[in-house]
Amino acid sequence: MPELPEVEITRRGLMPSLVGKSIDAAIVRNAMLRYPLPPQLGQLLAGRTLGSIERRGKYLLFRLEHGTLLIHLGMSGSLRLVAALEAPGKHDHVDIIFGDKALRLRDPRRFGAILWATGNIALHPLIASLGIEPLSSEFDGAWLHAATRGRSTPIKLLLMDSHTVVGVGNIYASESLFRAGIHPRTAAGRLSRARCDRLALAVRETLEAALAAGGSSLRDYVHSDGESGWFQQQYTVYGRDGEACRQCGATIRAVRLGQRSTFYCPTCQR
Repeated sequence: MPELPEVEITRRGLMPSLVGKSIDAAIVRNAMLRYPLPPQLGQLLAGRTLGSIERRGKYLLFRLEHGTLLIHLGMSGSLRLVAALEAPGKHDHVDIIFGDKALRLRDPRRFGAILWATGNIALHPLIASLGIEPLSSEFDGAWLHAATRGRSTPIKLLLMDSHTVVGVGNIYASESLFRAGIHPRTAAGRLSRARCDRLALAVRETLEAALAAGGSSLRDYVHSDGESGWFQQQYTVYGRDGEACRQCGATIRAVRLGQRSTFYCPTCQR
């Protein structure tokens, strides 16, 4: 958390205000995030124009003419557009100044990252190993069926493996599997082509529904304008252990898979 929908919503929210604008400065209050910040970040950015904001998995790629700024929001980070003179809070670690506005990174747990890369960004070690984009046209039942052959990994964990599929974290994997009627412990290699078709569609529909709802606001995530998302109000299984399934009335259960809580309906998911 934040997962793909939250990162994509952040990207869409920032683009109209920042793309094509010149960067005046960078203010670093705490350089120790998940990785140390690039040295002399202000000198790298000052006077440069932001050409575009792209997304790869959960990474935001801020493209400038001489390189790319990679930003990852970690477990609790958010990027907000605020007045440049607005006083920072305790967990506001970095500001990138665009005239009278600041792009502000808030990260209470400091698991986020800001990195600088030159050259072909697709070859960067953190980008090159990423799997398929689940909202791309290439992600479908045929691709998923081929990718799962011979895999004994529980399908829930495979969906969350960023080297296979990017951006489908714990929340959206649980919700997608419920939508597809598949038990999260099912060995990936045992899924038929028909079930892979259903699951690929469920992943896409779940992510698109989350985007339409503004994502999920749990813990610290907010949009770039400070507003909250509302997809958490639509959860069918995530965080609802002990409650009645909205589809069949059975009790939602929780198990641990890969050190993460996994939620499912024992009746609807087989």
